[in-house]
Amino acid sequence: MRAEERNGGTAEERKGGTEGLLATTSAEDPSALPPSRRSAVLVIQTAFLGDVVLTTPLLTALAGRHGPVDVVLTPAAGPLLEGHPAVREVIRYDKKGRDAGLAGLRRLAAALRARRYARAYLPHRSWRSAALALLARVPERTGFADSPASITYTTRVARARTGHEVERLLALTGRPGGGAPPVSLALTVEDAAAAGRWLAGRGVPPGFTAIAPGSIWGTKRWPYYPALAASLEGPLVVIGGTEDAGLAEEVVAAAPGRAWSAAGELSLRQSAAVIERARVLVTNDSAPLHLATAVGTPVVAIFGPTVPEQGFGPRGARDLALGHAGLRCRPCSAHGPAVCPLGHHRCMRELPAETVVAAVAAVAGAEERGAIRPRH
Repeated sequence: MRAEERNGGTAEERKGGTEGLLATTSAEDPSALPPSRRSAVLVIQTAFLGDVVLTTPLLTALAGRHGPVDVVLTPAAGPLLEGHPAVREVIRYDKKGRDAGLAGLRRLAAALRARRYARAYLPHRSWRSAALALLARVPERTGFADSPASITYTTRVARARTGHEVERLLALTGRPGGGAPPVSLALTVEDAAAAGRWLAGRGVPPGFTAIAPGSIWGTKRWPYYPALAASLEGPLVVIGGTEDAGLAEEVVAAAPGRAWSAAGELSLRQSAAVIERARVLVTNDSAPLHLATAVGTPVVAIFGPTVPEQGFGPRGARDLALGHAGLRCRPCSAHGPAVCPLGHHRCMRELPAETVVAAVAAVAGAEERGAIRPRH
């Protein structure tokens, strides 16, 4: 994954700001569009990349009811949903860059107000998202009752304390229980071709294991990926951003001649296309886990300061989530702090490589025995 996708978009996107980005995503003045060509629904989701991927079932459900929706995303997340059948338009909001502060918020709100949306859905429980919908004068605004900004919503939905985030987000639609639409990405032929060229150019054979050792949260990084690489059999491909290059090189060095690093060399979509070709992905509790879910690749997910019961675990029947079950201090936060609050980081240090090797063998074996890979 390229650095600009983690750090707020390309230099050109940051230079243009909200006004420029709106111009690049729509060639027409939005206020001039006839009602038949506007989306009635706006979804504002400016959280982390994994959260955006897990929002796709909500988008699919809303599109089934109202037609394709417009989505406000960060520049980093924008490419993930371009071309998705549930999305009419991606609107980038560089909330930490060119569009930071009240001026940027008002600028985007004015542009959205011209589109005259009937409804806004707010899966991200933030004041900034709520203010954007309010300033855009969207008459119906639906969000979670436990949001700090819930006073600004016209419809407040109870957020379940248990269950997966996918089902929690679907509650915003008011839909009854039942099967959820799949977590999905609309990868293109070009994405697949780019992934294929990268793999072929390095001579990576089929049946490789993908490894994603990085995380923006320090305590979520399992420290034994090099030992895992040395113990696993077969080819390995390391996935990550430019900031993960150092970790990736350590993994590659542990398996000389059969491991390759894609860290910083591929876009998010291309990384997802590489993951799609892997027999299994080994990852921390981070965005690649959800990319794998979207493309149907089995997962071995390593949880330390967080736990799957918080709602962000893998969803596949063959997936495995690993963690140190005997620690009373888990989970210690919603995301995972930069450093262990107790100073020992036992949740990760005491999870040995042998345990993960066995999990990979079990998941890969189940995948090889299955005739059809299920979509998650």
